[in-house]
Amino acid sequence: MPPTRLLATACLAALPLASWAQVTVKDDGQWRALLTAGASLSSGNSDSTTVNLSGEAVKATKTDKLTFNGRVLYVKNDDTDSEQRYAAGAHYQRDLNERVFGFGQFDALRDEPANLSSRYSLGGGLGYHVIKRDDLTFDVSGGLGYTRERYLQPEIVDGQPRDAYGNTEVLLAEESTHKFSETTTFRQKLTFLPNLRNSDQYRTVFDAGVSVAMTKRLSLTATVSHRYDSDPGPGLKKSDVLFITGVSFRID
Repeated sequence: MPPTRLLATACLAALPLASWAQVTVKDDGQWRALLTAGASLSSGNSDSTTVNLSGEAVKATKTDKLTFNGRVLYVKNDDTDSEQRYAAGAHYQRDLNERVFGFGQFDALRDEPANLSSRYSLGGGLGYHVIKRDDLTFDVSGGLGYTRERYLQPEIVDGQPRDAYGNTEVLLAEESTHKFSETTTFRQKLTFLPNLRNSDQYRTVFDAGVSVAMTKRLSLTATVSHRYDSDPGPGLKKSDVLFITGVSFRID
């Protein structure tokens, strides 16, 4: 695979953290949103363009929280075809008592470099608020999910060429938010997804990002993302890491 295409593949595989600034969350039942954009252009020995856009909207009360998010990444290198990745998701969380909460989530993805025409994931389970303060939160959660994939080109799955594949996964995650000052926040999440159909297959997702406010509405963001798939398919690497900076606009 050409180096430029490998770079595009790595960037696209890491999109779920194209920018991970933290949207304002207040338990007043009002919608709040965060829009983030980042781009890079280069010319000379190589011409490349990378654009990433993301948005997140949250509505929270004292007992529950509903979140919607969407992301787009566009990569073009030299004279190669452009590569795009589209992702969208929804997450609902409701406290059952002061510490225990239930959750449900849905995610959709189209990833051309990863040979994914579509990936739909549905899951739910229970979680526990280990720490719940204004300046620090730490949650752990677990549950079950189902993922259905359709491929642009048939892939070998369980020894047979398939156009689509579905499997049940375990959902294990930890997540924390940190408010270091009035202007600086940090957020991270690690998810482990073992495949229940094939015990030797699993995925891990790690996202982390820091946000520094420049004004009441504008922030600088720096994020890192790591994706690991024990069986990504022929010609694709198991691990991808991406670092991206961007600017976020807050709608409160």
